[in-house]
Amino acid sequence: MKYGYFDDKNKEYVVTSPDTPKSWSNYLGNTRYGAIITNNAGGYSFFRSSVQGRFIRLKFNTVPVDQPGRYIYLHDCESKDFWSASWQPVGKPLDKYKSECRHGSAYTRITSEYSDIQAETLYFVPLDKDFEVWNVKVTNKGNTPRKLRAFTYVEFASNWNMYDDQNNLQYTQYIIKTTYKDGFVDHGSNLAIPPDPDNFQNKDQGRHSFIGVTGLPVTGFDSDRDRFIGNYHTYANPVVVEQGKCLNSLTEGDNGCGTLQVDIELAPGESRVFTVVLGTGAAEKEGKDAVAVVDTQQKVNAEFEKLVHYWHSRIEGLTAVTPDPDFNSMINMWNPFNNLITYTWSRAASLIYSGERDGMGFRDSVQDMLGVMQNIPDEAIERLELLLTGQNANGGAMPVVKPFAHHPGAEPPTPESEFRSDDCMWLFNSVPAYVKETGNLDYYDKVVPYSDKGEGTVLQHLRRAIEFNLARCGAHNLPCGLRADWNDCLVLGEKGETVFVAMQLRYALTVYIDICKQLQRPSEIEWAEKELQKLTADIDKYAWDGEWYIRAYKDDGYKFGSKDSEEGKIFLNPQSWAVISGQATGERAETVMNSVAKYLASPYGLLICDPPYEKTESSVIKAPLFNKGMKENGSIFQHIQGWGVIAETLLAHGDRAYQYYRAFLPAAYNDRAEIRQIEPYVYAQSTCSHYSMREGQSRCPWLSGTVSWAYFTAAQYILGIRPDYEGLRIDPCIPSSWDKFDVTRRFRGKTLNIHVKNPKKVQKGIQSMTLNGKPVNGNLLPADMLLPENEVEVIMG
Repeated sequence: MKYGYFDDKNKEYVVTSPDTPKSWSNYLGNTRYGAIITNNAGGYSFFRSSVQGRFIRLKFNTVPVDQPGRYIYLHDCESKDFWSASWQPVGKPLDKYKSECRHGSAYTRITSEYSDIQAETLYFVPLDKDFEVWNVKVTNKGNTPRKLRAFTYVEFASNWNMYDDQNNLQYTQYIIKTTYKDGFVDHGSNLAIPPDPDNFQNKDQGRHSFIGVTGLPVTGFDSDRDRFIGNYHTYANPVVVEQGKCLNSLTEGDNGCGTLQVDIELAPGESRVFTVVLGTGAAEKEGKDAVAVVDTQQKVNAEFEKLVHYWHSRIEGLTAVTPDPDFNSMINMWNPFNNLITYTWSRAASLIYSGERDGMGFRDSVQDMLGVMQNIPDEAIERLELLLTGQNANGGAMPVVKPFAHHPGAEPPTPESEFRSDDCMWLFNSVPAYVKETGNLDYYDKVVPYSDKGEGTVLQHLRRAIEFNLARCGAHNLPCGLRADWNDCLVLGEKGETVFVAMQLRYALTVYIDICKQLQRPSEIEWAEKELQKLTADIDKYAWDGEWYIRAYKDDGYKFGSKDSEEGKIFLNPQSWAVISGQATGERAETVMNSVAKYLASPYGLLICDPPYEKTESSVIKAPLFNKGMKENGSIFQHIQGWGVIAETLLAHGDRAYQYYRAFLPAAYNDRAEIRQIEPYVYAQSTCSHYSMREGQSRCPWLSGTVSWAYFTAAQYILGIRPDYEGLRIDPCIPSSWDKFDVTRRFRGKTLNIHVKNPKKVQKGIQSMTLNGKPVNGNLLPADMLLPENEVEVIMG
């Protein structure tokens, strides 16, 4: 079933049926003020941290999952009927209620029509501001005059610390105090305690948040949630909305809300507009400052236009026109926007992540850089450098870096028991991605502090990362898995070995050698080549299983992912990374990926392993904690799909690569959204496989490692537009059905219009290429030959 469509021209997804299988969400804001909003105006807002700065309350794991939210209720003063400007929370019958939600780049516009009244609400956070805007337009579409009342609603958290607000009620029910003045509700907590702005993590300090209205007079208010809702009422029928009049309630203790009443009289065809501001700080100061930014419609429009221009400029580093409209919708808007949101909030803020992660997981966030590097390289390198300062002097990494509380060079050393073997291996993907994008080879010699003590050049950080894993090897000279090796379910023991990280380590060594060749460091090359030779031999000797590579060794010698295993015979990661790392080449690479196709391919993507675990004890592997076909137990874990696609493109298998890519492409499910259930415009963490009764259903949208790798895969390995040290490489691997595609790419301050034709319907290979009418040998466009604007003609063959 189809619930909406892609408006590619406006870079929006349009939800036309509000009763979506799950709440379909969007993100507002910036790296300080964040907000999540759904197609029914649900969600929450937070400042700096969704755990320690969540000033708007959301009740997780409920039905629906997005309540409460940012609501506008409407009451007809004559008929006494009432409804909400978004379909929920009132939920009028859909044969009488029309709704359209347009999710865009950091804004959402919800338009509804009921009882001849059209309501249009635009939600966004102005650039560089710590407040959000709800711009509300109410229009009388009927033939008779109407007298209405509008009520805002937001539920303030009693304490910005999510854990205290949700659980420590014997404390948080006694700390708030609300006031009303001049069209604002001010919600304060711990007001007898001085503010402590330099210590964000101090949850017990005086803090304020506010809601206000400009554009129309405020004629009433409520700030006591329980009095606004009423005993035994719900968000669907608040007693104040039913009765059509605010109580002008204040509260000390219990729970606060932000309700402002606005009277609206409309002649036929007439419209009235008012604007709501919601944010952090005191109403008397920050609230009034916010109103001054948007106190006219012209100012609102100007702020909104600036926002759209800003975000569109951040996602247009690459645009493509291909024969597949689903691919186009994702590559040109939703994948890069999804990248930027994941880059901003890591795994810390969504309708699923409810506080278990605060800050930036090191290994997650390093990978996230791959999705944003070609669009915002100057900004992304600041984040990557922050993460580099999360690396210990011994080469391992802090599990989590908190930007609001990070002290490079002065952090306590990470305990050995907390190290993850894959953490710093991801630097060999992200750091060269920056250097190749910008051509800034000098970056490898920049000095950056370690987290705990000392400092080193970026190149030294990379070497320490390699040395860290070389120093922690087991009986087969393969890297130990440590706390985890990407798959947190493997229980390898103190000296258990991971073949996946062995493949990553091999890749790291090849990348390090390539870097040192660029920098002309012969002694470093010699060291790395010796280590590479030894590791390659040990992988071949101990990890090859005949048709594929095993996954790991437990410290007692037990093999994961072996043909002799009853469960988990084959895992995807060692196979894809065997090809990516160059361990498997030629016939062996073909054998490996044919095994993937035979055992792991499905209509919805590649399984993480097969068969799933059911009998194996959890002391061996934690996968049986999950149902079969879910998460790490035989699901289609979407994070790793891109690796399978990349491996196939490296083998010139364009048809198979694209088959795998479309299997997890969100837009490919737009016409059958009931299968996937979550948003058809963003990626997810996992999809249930055929081993589950929920086959095809996807979970945990928006914030996942899937996002960056999907984009990186599509841009650099399917389209094949790949930065290199000397320039831009054009190396597409496409389905044989594609006869052409066009790409516009920003690269080192230049623009390239790339036109690729495929008259022979090949899957890979360049027959000829011209740059501004001049033939180019090979498939590399030299950076020093580029003009400000460039025309590139490519013939595949």
